[in-house]
Amino acid sequence: MKICVVMPRYAIAGVPLAQMRFARALADRGHAVDLLVGRIDPDHPMPDLPGVNVIRLRTPNVRAMLTPLWRYFRNARPEVVFSAEDHLTCAVLVAAIASGSKAKISGSSRVTPFDTYSSVTFSKRWLLKQLMRAVMGRAEALTCVSEDMVGQYREVFDRPRHVCVYNIVDDRHSRRRMQEAVDDEWLIDRTRPLVVAAGRLAHWKGFDDLIRAMKHVAPDRQVRLLILGDGELRGELGALARELRLGGSVRFAGHVDNPLKYFAHADVFALSSHVEGLPNVLVEAMMCGCTPVSTDCPTGPREVLQDGKYGYLVPVRDPVALARGIEAALDRPTPGALLEEAIRPFEEETVIRRHFDVLGLGDA
Repeated sequence: MKICVVMPRYAIAGVPLAQMRFARALADRGHAVDLLVGRIDPDHPMPDLPGVNVIRLRTPNVRAMLTPLWRYFRNARPEVVFSAEDHLTCAVLVAAIASGSKAKISGSSRVTPFDTYSSVTFSKRWLLKQLMRAVMGRAEALTCVSEDMVGQYREVFDRPRHVCVYNIVDDRHSRRRMQEAVDDEWLIDRTRPLVVAAGRLAHWKGFDDLIRAMKHVAPDRQVRLLILGDGELRGELGALARELRLGGSVRFAGHVDNPLKYFAHADVFALSSHVEGLPNVLVEAMMCGCTPVSTDCPTGPREVLQDGKYGYLVPVRDPVALARGIEAALDRPTPGALLEEAIRPFEEETVIRRHFDVLGLGDA
């Protein structure tokens, strides 16, 4: 089948990495897959994807993708299109209508609609809401990456058709990357407990709460915190760690090409976010054997951890509770069998079958 997977940009972030994983999985099953990328972050060259035809549109924003998308629909004639993020899905639907494309289109929502749309008349997000309302009927499937988010869409739109389809997290490529060698002293020395966290160093990720939590973890435990990722708060967070005199037990690793091998050598994964769509990184860490400790933020963590069955949930913006959660995870780690049970909904075969069923392509 001729399949197009489209994303607005490539960067080290959840949406593009998930779309790349999805495109690769489809190609592995013998489909002819085009991966359309609006633009590529110049600081992070896009890795090779054997079997996937990567088409770089070199557009500055989603609006500028409209004409290339229209041209692609007219010339390539894909049978199925998978889009991610609402503003891009809206552009894909407009281009499909304008080109007369017969492709089946599935649009996946990755962030809360409360941050995407607005009821303030004539605001940018209000206009997007009106346009999406006008074209969403062209989509064969509209999906969300969590059940909680499906509920949110029911508050924003009248009788929306959104259903939950998770991202692929567990695939054989990821399992291989878990086994890669490490040369970081903190990962090799297992005499001290290691907590790992990962994500963009931005306010909504709550890394300041996590650093403060380390001050409340019992000193005799000698716990270390390793934070993977980069962002605008790197200097501010480093200053906070020094102010709290945590320089010897908190470290920033910056961008790493393979966070999975770090997770595989850690005891606990901590997610301190204020809001999420569905945190793929939480599932990745569980796949690698980490006991998860997460804020109970909207949306996703409670759903992934099944109300605490598979890990520890703590209140948002509460460093003391986060510290107690980390201590509990070290004292009572989640058994490996439970972690494997938790990630089954995110296995490659399960997710692809769900996507195809929603599109009425069950036999494909």
